[in-house]
Amino acid sequence: MKTALITGVTGQDGAYLVDFLLKKGYNVFGTYRRLSTPNFWRLQYLNVFDKIDLIPVDLIDTGSILEAIKIANPDEVYHLAAQSFVGASFEQPTSTGMVTGIGTTRLLEAIRVFNSHIKFYNAATSELYGTVKTEPQNENTSFFPASPYATAKLYSFWITSNYRLGYDIFASNGILFNHESCLRGLEFVTRKISNSVAKIKLEIEKTLEIGNLDTKRDWGFAPEYVEAMWLMLQQEKPDDFVIATNETHSVREFVEKAFEIAGLNWEDHVRLNKRFKRPLETGILRGDYTKAKQKLGWEPKTKFEDLVKIMVDEDLKRWKMWLDGKAFPWDAPNYPTESRILSRSMTLEKL
Repeated sequence: MKTALITGVTGQDGAYLVDFLLKKGYNVFGTYRRLSTPNFWRLQYLNVFDKIDLIPVDLIDTGSILEAIKIANPDEVYHLAAQSFVGASFEQPTSTGMVTGIGTTRLLEAIRVFNSHIKFYNAATSELYGTVKTEPQNENTSFFPASPYATAKLYSFWITSNYRLGYDIFASNGILFNHESCLRGLEFVTRKISNSVAKIKLEIEKTLEIGNLDTKRDWGFAPEYVEAMWLMLQQEKPDDFVIATNETHSVREFVEKAFEIAGLNWEDHVRLNKRFKRPLETGILRGDYTKAKQKLGWEPKTKFEDLVKIMVDEDLKRWKMWLDGKAFPWDAPNYPTESRILSRSMTLEKL
């Protein structure tokens, strides 16, 4: 039986990867960051919380990382933990660099010292391409990161490559384009849309405020993307792979489709708000997954329209259950109203 250690196990990808690996017969350990309020709802939602072992780890603390490697003694490490919200990285650029960038080095050093035969997966991102004009983007496309988050991830990408070449560690980068699900965090635009549409449909809210309707992304389905992570570590040699759908859709399209599924006219409820715009926007992100298809045998299955429907239907179901007084693992009722959260974008507007 193989053993896997997943950093950032409480996130969307971490939870889906736990479910996937357990079905493959793995013994699974997961690291999480201690918070005053535990954030295990995704693991509970998938009914896997009681099937794994959890280890508290902070990526700025080398000792806790070494302890996690020692306790788990894994065959494979899936490094998913990060400060992963682009907007927050503009507000907290230094800590984003320490956690998302340097944290990867600490983890790789722990592997090098403890057991260099551990296979390592690093969660890279399509945000690396940033303002690049080439479309679609593949493994040979140049990187032009357009946020502190993307810049930290660029460091993470190259340090993973350095340890692969310099220390002969099996270390692969997965350049994953946007991948969504009903377990996506509410700070991300897709879940913000599906959640708001459900609340508007049920007359809990009246409007949805969006920063930029014209931003375009390559959106896939998260459970399919964690399979690609696993496939990368089953190869004979480590390598880097783009995981995407090779389709691009705008935020406007996502909004239109989400409201259509709920039987509503989006123009009656959507308001533009400059405070939700990024200080620096990326170009059109569309990933070419040809290499993954040829070498991993992987390709996406869920289409854009189906993805939007999955998310809207699930948020509608959950809000109806909440209105009925039912208890279940969920994040939305505890999420603060965005209008009360002060951000750096408000300062920029005044400059």
